Amino acid sequence: MRGFSLDQLQAFADVIDLGSFSAAAEHRNLSQPAISQQVKLLETRLGVRLIERIGKRAMPTAAGQALRAHIGPINRAIRDALDAVAPFGSGVRGRVRIGCGATACIYFLPAVLADIQQRFPELEISVKTGNTADIARLVENNDLDIGFVTVPVSSRALEVIPVMHDPFVAIFAADSEVADMITPAQLACFPLVFFELGSNTRVLADTWLGGKGKATVRPVMELGSVEAIKELVGAGLGASVLPSMALAHGRTRLPVISRPLSPVLGRDLAIIVRRDKTLTKGLRAVQNGILAAASTFAHENNT
Repeated sequence: MRGFSLDQLQAFADVIDLGSFSAAAEHRNLSQPAISQQVKLLETRLGVRLIERIGKRAMPTAAGQALRAHIGPINRAIRDALDAVAPFGSGVRGRVRIGCGATACIYFLPAVLADIQQRFPELEISVKTGNTADIARLVENNDLDIGFVTVPVSSRALEVIPVMHDPFVAIFAADSEVADMITPAQLACFPLVFFELGSNTRVLADTWLGGKGKATVRPVMELGSVEAIKELVGAGLGASVLPSMALAHGRTRLPVISRPLSPVLGRDLAIIVRRDKTLTKGLRAVQNGILAAASTFAHENNT
């Protein structure tokens, strides 16, 4: 192992993944000569050429392809080793990588993370958004430490910890005259501003409208942003169905009103972690922070 360094391996992997030495240098906040030197030292140590240029793109040689396939497992093994040692340290430090849906990232997680960061300033937290399937896969592969996702989640490798129920509501412009409870037939009378196809929220809303995955009324607009949907509804361009989390008290001053749905509709959110994951102090702090915030959310929405 003499002569090897993790920096050399990661520099090589970044060049392959990003396609150029300059892109790898920018990604790692280093100079291009520094990246080139790390790759050159690695090639010298192994006695093989790892990268070749094809046009303007840096590509792996056959030896480079073989080496790249092992770098992911090496990185995971190192993270596992650090996780195993972390509980024996003092204080809460290290890094926690969180995955969650876009709505939770905007309306739920910021307050949680702000509180954790204030209490544990040495803890580094990163967040990645995605759908449940993508986040679950990343947690399974140990590319994320913890997920906050919509259930169900099917994986024997993951522990699923129920956290909260988030009911859906219909939203309308503030001056709309609507009933106290909204049925699918009543909502279908409005132009619909819905999430784009493929999102979990859209699937649930379509099913609630009666189409079993295909809406009986075609939305006049399909968007990928909760804030954009609320803006358009507030401007009187239609109605929508959103998780109540997106309209939590004190989170918005947009001119919209909300009504509960009949029949009721909602989603259940849970924490997911690998069953064999070492719960470091930092990871436990994040998990407890999510659980505490969920309890507060449930209390506020039941009063």
